[in-house]
Amino acid sequence: MPKHRGLSYVLVPFSKENGVTVLPLRQMSGASGFCEDFLDGSRAPLFNVIGGLNNGWAPAMTTLGFERGGNATTAHLGFEQELWDLIGLARKNGKVNDPLIRQRLAWCYTQVQLMRYAGLRLLASLAEGRQPGPEASISKLFWSEYHKLFGELALDVVGADAMIRPDGEGYATDEWQDVFFASRAGTIYSGTSQIQKNIIGERALGLPRETKRSEGKVT
Repeated sequence: MPKHRGLSYVLVPFSKENGVTVLPLRQMSGASGFCEDFLDGSRAPLFNVIGGLNNGWAPAMTTLGFERGGNATTAHLGFEQELWDLIGLARKNGKVNDPLIRQRLAWCYTQVQLMRYAGLRLLASLAEGRQPGPEASISKLFWSEYHKLFGELALDVVGADAMIRPDGEGYATDEWQDVFFASRAGTIYSGTSQIQKNIIGERALGLPRETKRSEGKVT
């Protein structure tokens, strides 16, 4: 029997009165963009079970497909504006004359355009009534790994000043330091890069499932 058999997808009223406790997780940037949630005696009506009891895997995969895939149709817009802002900074501080910086900026432009065309392809697929499938993981893996390298480039463009935090309450950071910190999280939330690679390999390419290890032996 599949391991996911028996799971149910339930919409729970997310409130303190319903036994839900939310604790922010402070990140290395000082921000709290993620939280850990505790459900203690939380209840929901049977009507809130999506897809039927013990059949939660299908709606869960549909949710993730739209989360990872639907966003791909417009994700390039934010990355493109961010890139042009960084190019503007490179022109201002003279880093644009560095051939290695120019090469890396050109690479970033290429990656953003690939996101754009991939988004258009997905949009055409959705317009034909097809649902996002495991290939949505390609988009998530692509943009998150791109953004991690972009964050590193951003600090190189800023230069030595990137090592100094601005004055301010708490753990203040500037715009490009924020980009660098946030870019690391992108390869973790909504499924780590390793998970996305497994999904692409097993569900999109039909490769054998990842080898499992038991008590130090390959099975």
